[in-house]
Amino acid sequence: MQIRRNLGRLIRSLSPFAARSTAPSRNVEEDRTAAGPAQYSPFKRGGRDSEFVVIGLGRFGTAVATTLVENGCTVLAIDSNHSRVQALSGELPHVVQLDATNIDALRQAGVETFDTGLVCIGTDFENNLLATVLLRQLGVQRVIAKALTITQREILLKVGADEVILPEHEAGRRLGRKMAVGHLVDYLEVSNDVGVVELLAPPSTWDHSLSELSLRQRYGLSVIAVRRGDDLIVSPSAGFQIKEEDVVVVLGRMEDAERMRQ
Repeated sequence: MQIRRNLGRLIRSLSPFAARSTAPSRNVEEDRTAAGPAQYSPFKRGGRDSEFVVIGLGRFGTAVATTLVENGCTVLAIDSNHSRVQALSGELPHVVQLDATNIDALRQAGVETFDTGLVCIGTDFENNLLATVLLRQLGVQRVIAKALTITQREILLKVGADEVILPEHEAGRRLGRKMAVGHLVDYLEVSNDVGVVELLAPPSTWDHSLSELSLRQRYGLSVIAVRRGDDLIVSPSAGFQIKEEDVVVVLGRMEDAERMRQ
């Protein structure tokens, strides 16, 4: 378990907000030539709530970066793989190839001008760990990291990550819930026992208004939307009637949503 021993030594040697890069220096000028000079222009501080640096452009990191761009956010996307960077250069306005475990390379890319950093490296946990700590050392105020296991999550939180997500774990939980509860369409967990639940309207609700159903009083569920065919009715009124084949979106506990179905 060489990687586990290396990580143990690394964690003991690092404070939560400081680290030194163990990777060899990369010639950033060569990266600048490959990725294009405009991609390395420093980002000036401005509307920083909509500015993000995304490190690691696998399937997950690419999805995060492209979604942020599609929603009008400024994104600096980073990956060490030259072919991957070139392939994404048409989708992402600012994408660069560099070693995210090299603090000098991160500085030259202007990473310290961002308030939010997302570390989406999934294949190499040591690189994930180093990139997370270096973002914190450079002054990135909010650092979100990706982990594959609960143990990785605990380690990343200890070295300074503000939030750690486990996409495969969370996707598995959602699928498990969906399979276990046949009428469940989708589920988004908000906390340990509360979430946003999409479920097929049970027959007992058909042709009744929300005021008649009194779902909040009877089950502790708040209806936040109803999907009817291709239409989404957000914040339906008390007089809104539920129809067969409606999908009701509620906020509450899963066990209460299951009681509503019974």
